[in-house]
Order: sequence, then structure tokens, then C-alpha cells
Amino acid sequence: MDTRLPNPDRELVDAVLRGAPGAFERLVRDYQGLCWHIIYRMVRHPEDARELCQETFLRVHQCLYQYRYESALKSWIGQVAYSIALRHLQRKRIPLLEPASDEGANSPVENVGDDFDLEQAFGDAQMARRLHAAVDALPPVQRTVLTLYHLEEASIPEIAAITGMASGTIKSHLFRARLRLREMLEGRLGVAV
Repeated sequence: MDTRLPNPDRELVDAVLRGAPGAFERLVRDYQGLCWHIIYRMVRHPEDARELCQETFLRVHQCLYQYRYESALKSWIGQVAYSIALRHLQRKRIPLLEPASDEGANSPVENVGDDFDLEQAFGDAQMARRLHAAVDALPPVQRTVLTLYHLEEASIPEIAAITGMASGTIKSHLFRARLRLREMLEGRLGVAV
């Protein structure tokens, strides 16, 4: 007798692989928000993002038999979306990161929290517009890591599984993105509203 708890990821993947009616549509419905967040934050063009999301789910459908349940299905699909968006940016020769700067070089690796409250910054409509503009001004990798962490509420290990980056690198990107957002929102760096 199998006493293991049911695994929703395994049940969904098995249903898709055996061609159960509506199973793939359910997978798309469950993960389209994640896919959109990752891809749109990286490419910032709605038409490109839509095409890349379709490409992601096509790739997921073609390669789902390779999923080995070693990570959450969310992480695996996120990794596919991230890889497709990354290749798109590389083909277009869009820089993924801003040039390194030693300015204010604290050690960000262990300090993700820096007393900057993103939710509080959303307090009023004008601040929300400024915050969205500031996030859009970040380099693609920082935008994506920030979105995964704050909007998708992905943990550092989940983001690592999606992006293939080391945890310390993710923490560094989060710290630098939040520092840059604070500077932009406090008016030290210009941001168009």
C-alpha cells in the first residue's frame, strides 16, 4: 500500500503526459502568471512577451516528459521561461546587467532586507507610478529577480532553481535592485513618471 501524500505536481504532469482532457490547459492556467512575470519583466515588450510565453508553454509541452520532480513544477516552468527570455535578450544584444560599480559597496550578499518597504511605497497612486517606472528602469536580471521575490513570493532557493544563479548572487541582485529603487524614488536618480 502506498502511504505517500498526493503530489499535485506529479498528478498534473501525469495527466498532461497521458493526454487527459483539459490537463494541459490547467497547467497553462496555473502557471501563465508566473511565466508572464518572468518574461515581461525581462523583455518589457508586450508583443515579444506574449510570443515568448507561447514559446515557453510549447517547450514545456514538448519537454514535460523530461521533468524529474527534483524541484517544484513551478521552478521547472520558471526555468524554461527564464531561459527563453534570456536567449531572446542575448539574440537582441540587450545588456542583462548594469556595469559594476564600487559606489556604496556594502556587502549585499547576506542582506536582502534593507528597511525599504516596497508595499509601503505603493501607498498612493503617484508613488505606484513612480515605483513601476523605477522597476522598469532596472536591468533585466534585477527586474526579474525582484519580481520573482516580491510578486511571485518565490524563495531564494526557488529563484536559484529558476535562474540557475547562486543564492548569494540572487541576494546581491535583490540588494542592488532595492538600493537603486530607493535612490530613484528618493529623487537621487531621475525616473520618468
